[in-house]
Amino acid sequence: SAAAAARGLKSVARAAFSWKPTGRAQQTLAAAVSRSGVGLHSGARATATLLPARAGEGRYFVVEEARVAAEVGNAEPQSPLCTTLRSGSGGARVRTVEHLLSAMEALGVDNCRVEVSGGDEIPLLDGSAQEWVEAIRGAGLCAAEDIGGQKLEKLAPKIDEPVYLRKDDCFVAAFPSSQIHITYGIDFPKAPAIGCQWFNTFLDADIYSSKIAPARTFCIFEEVEKMRGAGLIKGGSLENAMVCSMSGGWLNPPLRFDDEPCRHKILDLIGDFSLLARNGSQGFPIAHVVAYKHWLDFHPVHLWA
Repeated sequence: SAAAAARGLKSVARAAFSWKPTGRAQQTLAAAVSRSGVGLHSGARATATLLPARAGEGRYFVVEEARVAAEVGNAEPQSPLCTTLRSGSGGARVRTVEHLLSAMEALGVDNCRVEVSGGDEIPLLDGSAQEWVEAIRGAGLCAAEDIGGQKLEKLAPKIDEPVYLRKDDCFVAAFPSSQIHITYGIDFPKAPAIGCQWFNTFLDADIYSSKIAPARTFCIFEEVEKMRGAGLIKGGSLENAMVCSMSGGWLNPPLRFDDEPCRHKILDLIGDFSLLARNGSQGFPIAHVVAYKHWLDFHPVHLWA
């Protein structure tokens, strides 16, 4: 269950990291901004409106008039091909949140209210986080204030000792480091055009915007009908996902990067780790995070169950 996943992660977290001051004030958006598009799985047209929020409120979604906090306790461990948040058992849900959360985490949008209309799914846009980065930068950032008009310091989780989570042939490990450092590997032997890829990077807003955010989601052509038969990817198309055939290679080139699939998995990783944020503080830990995956439907949040 999501509750069991949260308890498991928190037990790891207590042993592995501590909250450190950053010397910076929590931030929020300086203005509201909206983006509309189809949802990856529902195929329905939806709109996400990003609004300023008070310091200490963190990031949260409003869907069907219900508030769903972007925190790990609300993550559903069984959520095929996306990250889904749900407010309690049987509560409102919001799907495919990882690209938007990734952009907010990397660009420092610590507090934000996201109103979702037209369904329960965040628009996929072009399959990357690039449009979210452009929207956030267009709106601008400012210091957030609490209800009393006070600014709050932003804290960051810092890994104090190595921690490791594994499921089958996938794993995520984090090691103490003075700055955020990500190493990610993928392996798709049945799709030689993807093959084995590794990407290694430090992380700040500029690196994210230029090297990570433009990387689009991807799928294997021979698996499309099976996924659609399961009621998934109804909104997927050659305009919002890279499609790779096992035998014929990429169906909709050119790629934005030679290792675009691996970079996109880092994008997802940042979105999932953003769920460790609390009360307007940072989610992604100050650590060297090393991840490896061997199948398409891999989100670190699914390992926490």
